[in-house]
Amino acid sequence: MAPQKVIILLVFFLAISSFCQGTINEQSQFFALLKKSVKGNSLSDWDGKPICNFSGVGCDDQGNVIKIDLFGWLLSGLFPDDVCSFFPGLRILRLGNNNFQGAFPSYITNCSHLEELNMVSTSFTGPLPDLSPLQSLRLLNLSYNHFTGEFPLSIINLTSLELLDFNENHDFIPWQLPKDISRLTKIRWMILTACKLHGTIPASIGNMTSLVDLELSENRLTGRIPIELGQLKKLKMLELYYNQLEGEIPEELGNLTELVDLDMSVNRLTGKIPESICRLPKLQVLQIYNNTISGDFPASLANSTTLTILSLYDNYLTGEIPHNFGVSSALLALDLSENELSGELPAQLCHGDKLMYILLLQNMFSGQVPESYAKCETLIRFRVSYNLLGGRLPEMLLALPHASIIDVSYNNLTGSIPTTIGKAFNLSELFMQSNRLSGTVPPQISTTTNLVKIDLSNNLLSGPIPPELGSLKRLNLLILQGNKLTSSIPETLSSLNSLNYLDLSNNFLTGKIPESLGALLPNSMNFSNNLLSGPVPPLFITGGVLESFSGNQGLCVPSFLSSSGEDFPLCPQNYDRKKRNLFWVIGISLGIVILGFVLFLKRWRKAMEHEDSLSSSFFTYDVKSFHRLSFDEREIFEAMIEKNIVGYGGSGAVYKIDLSNGGVVAVKKLWSHKHKQSLLENKLFLDKELKTEVETLGNIRHNNIVKLYCYFSNLDCSLLVYEYMQNGNLGDALHGGKVLLDWPTRHQIALGIAQGLAYLHHDILPPIIHRDIKSTNILLNIDYQPKVADFGIAKVLQAKGGKDCTTTVIAGTYGYLAPEYAYSSKATTKCDVYSFGVVLMELITGKKPVETEFGENKNIVYWVSTKADTKEGAFEVLDKKISGPFKEEMIKVLRIAIGCTYSSPAFRPTMNEVVQMLTEAEPRRYDCCKLPNKNKHTENVTKDIPNM
Repeated sequence: MAPQKVIILLVFFLAISSFCQGTINEQSQFFALLKKSVKGNSLSDWDGKPICNFSGVGCDDQGNVIKIDLFGWLLSGLFPDDVCSFFPGLRILRLGNNNFQGAFPSYITNCSHLEELNMVSTSFTGPLPDLSPLQSLRLLNLSYNHFTGEFPLSIINLTSLELLDFNENHDFIPWQLPKDISRLTKIRWMILTACKLHGTIPASIGNMTSLVDLELSENRLTGRIPIELGQLKKLKMLELYYNQLEGEIPEELGNLTELVDLDMSVNRLTGKIPESICRLPKLQVLQIYNNTISGDFPASLANSTTLTILSLYDNYLTGEIPHNFGVSSALLALDLSENELSGELPAQLCHGDKLMYILLLQNMFSGQVPESYAKCETLIRFRVSYNLLGGRLPEMLLALPHASIIDVSYNNLTGSIPTTIGKAFNLSELFMQSNRLSGTVPPQISTTTNLVKIDLSNNLLSGPIPPELGSLKRLNLLILQGNKLTSSIPETLSSLNSLNYLDLSNNFLTGKIPESLGALLPNSMNFSNNLLSGPVPPLFITGGVLESFSGNQGLCVPSFLSSSGEDFPLCPQNYDRKKRNLFWVIGISLGIVILGFVLFLKRWRKAMEHEDSLSSSFFTYDVKSFHRLSFDEREIFEAMIEKNIVGYGGSGAVYKIDLSNGGVVAVKKLWSHKHKQSLLENKLFLDKELKTEVETLGNIRHNNIVKLYCYFSNLDCSLLVYEYMQNGNLGDALHGGKVLLDWPTRHQIALGIAQGLAYLHHDILPPIIHRDIKSTNILLNIDYQPKVADFGIAKVLQAKGGKDCTTTVIAGTYGYLAPEYAYSSKATTKCDVYSFGVVLMELITGKKPVETEFGENKNIVYWVSTKADTKEGAFEVLDKKISGPFKEEMIKVLRIAIGCTYSSPAFRPTMNEVVQMLTEAEPRRYDCCKLPNKNKHTENVTKDIPNM
């Protein structure tokens, strides 16, 4: 019998060995298949290793793969669909943060032992299968994808689930939470944000007593907040913001004694804030902004020892804030703006030495700004505009080291502007308009080099405009109108290369207008109602902005530049003669100098053997290409000469370069570090600025995004080579007066911009937020097809922000900036939607975002909103030069523009929705309304878009 036993055992071990070998071979086949079907550098780490030693792979004691973790490997391609046939015992599958193509791998549902499935941001599309077979699943994360079709309600069968996350899946068919969702009794985290939920919140959700985190925000939920939520005693986070919930806040939420974060903002909630909520022992974050909450400010909040963030803005709260508010807890942010609160500002807000945001604008606060606020050294934003505050500002308030915005406008403040402003090294926006401030504008303001916006208008300021303001190189808004400023306009203002808006009107300024200010055109400037004298500089006349000088009796127009219809007298003839003679002298002198310089340059170049020198310098550059180049890169360097410069920006010169192959490119040369003269900080700033723009633009492929061919970079110089856009930018095309764009062309431009932004927002993960959409950042090719350009603000935010982007220069351009920037430093895609809405209004009205006819401190959005209440008023805002046969079509687009510029981001459409609406508003084309320089293809381009 012994030999028989030996044979049986031998056969058994051979069978086991054969099975294991087969399993190992099958597992190897899968990984070989995976390496063929996907791409990514991380896979090279597997070479030459046993499977169970692969990074991201885990095995059991028998060598069977039970874990595959490829999270964040930046892989692309097709993930094998039948993973479970190779690994029937798979328990953990993490594929998140990759760029896989195609539909959800449906065979994953065969992994009956799967406990964790993580597919966050994988780029999978299409419908989801029945997930019921995954009965062992505990963690399911399918957030940030583009799944379509029906929401997989089969999840209610996964009774072992502890985490369910479908955050940011916008493409589902609208669906409702079923009543039997409560079958998920073990669930602790349920995150269904922005995934097309509508209907009411079922009361049965109160039976899911294991919940720790419930997030239902950014959907279209209606009805009341169920009182049954008060049964979720373990709940730490409850987020219901951006819905359409109504009624009163249930007192029962005061039973949630573990609650840390409660956000019910942007709904239609009414009534008072229950005191029971304000007394919750662990509550750190309470946000109920943008509702219709009324009643007194909850006094019990002053006794909270845990509260760090309180945001109740845009409600109807009344009464006073308790004087001891801030003593018991270490506040980080306080926003009570746009209410009806009164009394004095609480003096102890900064008691915890952590407060970063004080936002109390648009209330009825009175008294003085407490002296203690000058010790809030952590403060980033201080906004108390539109109140009844009086007295002097605390002197050191303007010297807070981290303050980015100080806004005390529209109050009754007196005294002078403290000279301590010179110590506010991080300040980017200073708003002090419409007070009773007196004294002079302190020259020390020039040391606050991060300033982007200054508005000191409508005060009692006197004395000269400090010439030192010219050193504020990042300034894009300077408003000093409505004061008692005297003396002449400083020449130094012409060096403000980033300036978009300058208003010195309604003062007592004297002397001549510096001709150098013409360098700031075509940006908006207003010098009206002063005591200026002498000739208006020629650039302002040829630029068509003479109205900016109205109300200056001493100004005149040279006769050789005069045209009919002007309200200015002609300059005396002796001046004209002297002027012409001066032009001749200057012209001849310049000609002689240029001729001599050219002769010298030819000899020098010959002596230095130009070609060898050029090759040598070329090879010192780091070169990176993003497209196949049809030109020799050295051509770029040869053509970078003065005559090819077509413009200057805040960061450098722009060249137009004709290539030997007949093509044309635009080259942006960033200012060298030597020219910036300074500080290591500026060098790092430019290096990061370049890196961000290259990374943003280099990998984008879309017909409506400007194409970046390549870049060159070394220690002294950085060059970006773009496609050249023959028709310049949209701002010049609309407002420059050289061409009249008809409505079909403007509609074509609007649709193209929208398609480019929709690509940035919805087709790229993570989405790209442009942050500075404006007409001058929209370039036009030979066929007037638009391309979104200049991602400069996005790169400035990232380059200067580091880990704490809240201390950065505020993004955007005056007139285009979304109003929620008053409350949050966080840029969102809805900020781009708002800015796009302003550009739409420019296209519809033909007007700039800021014009004097809109009224003091008003913009195009306000002007359109006041006119468009009636159909007659809406017709009135249309550009009369083109509206003729297109009035009805233009009104359709006007409605879209108004929707894009709603003050509440929640009610603005997405850019995908804007594209759809603009396509439906396509105008008919008339033969009489075609641009003379457009080719046949362009004239019919909109006919190719089907009617929806």
